[in-house]
Amino acid sequence: MSVSHPDPGFAARLRRREPLVGYWISLDSPVAVERIAGLGYDYVGVDGQHGVVHQPGWQAAMLAVDARGRSAGVIRVPSPDPVAVGVALDAGARGVIVPMVEDAGQARAVARACRHHPVGTRSLGGPVRAELRMGSVPAEVDDRVACIVMIETASALSDLDAICATEGVDAVYVGPADLSAALGARWFGDPAAAGALEAALRTVTGTARRHGIACGIHVPDGDGAAKRLAEGFTFATVSSDITHLQQAAAAHLAAARGLA
Repeated sequence: MSVSHPDPGFAARLRRREPLVGYWISLDSPVAVERIAGLGYDYVGVDGQHGVVHQPGWQAAMLAVDARGRSAGVIRVPSPDPVAVGVALDAGARGVIVPMVEDAGQARAVARACRHHPVGTRSLGGPVRAELRMGSVPAEVDDRVACIVMIETASALSDLDAICATEGVDAVYVGPADLSAALGARWFGDPAAAGALEAALRTVTGTARRHGIACGIHVPDGDGAAKRLAEGFTFATVSSDITHLQQAAAAHLAAARGLA
């Protein structure tokens, strides 16, 4: 029997360019993910590229997000490999963030990996996580999945117009650290590249708006999210669990020693 879920949720909101705020997970702790997922963020992004949440932990993280019923679970896969995209979606992710997409050709391959035949190359997942949460009708499942490609290299920036025009790409997402390095920064926050980075961000937001797709960015804090949303980004991901864990512990230590 077909499982039907009429509300496409996160992907539909993303495509409508609604302002969304997410949170970033780097640690492999479903218990912590469950806590974060109950706070009211629109989505929780799980880092399968640079974090320590490797493939066996993706499904546990998605289960933890779904347990609270408030946020959408999104996975950043390790690379533009279509196999990784399929595994993340079969784990129940409502969207994938794909790093190091260099051009429209790669963007097209990634978008097709997010969709079933005849428009894509994704394999039918069967009675596992994806069917339980998003249905068993391939076209309906495709509507509920968001394809988000990262803009973080000079090549991607130069082919940005074509990437944004790629059928099936729902959003572009700036990795500011890698993009600033591509623009000549010696470290993230290097003032020598600050002007070039801000100019590039204006180009990304303007190009995404012209093509009618969503546009996101990773930010260090809530104030940064508000700033970037006001500048034309439609979604922003706040910091990370490991960063906030360290910051909170350091602040309490300083207070305990009278150094705050």
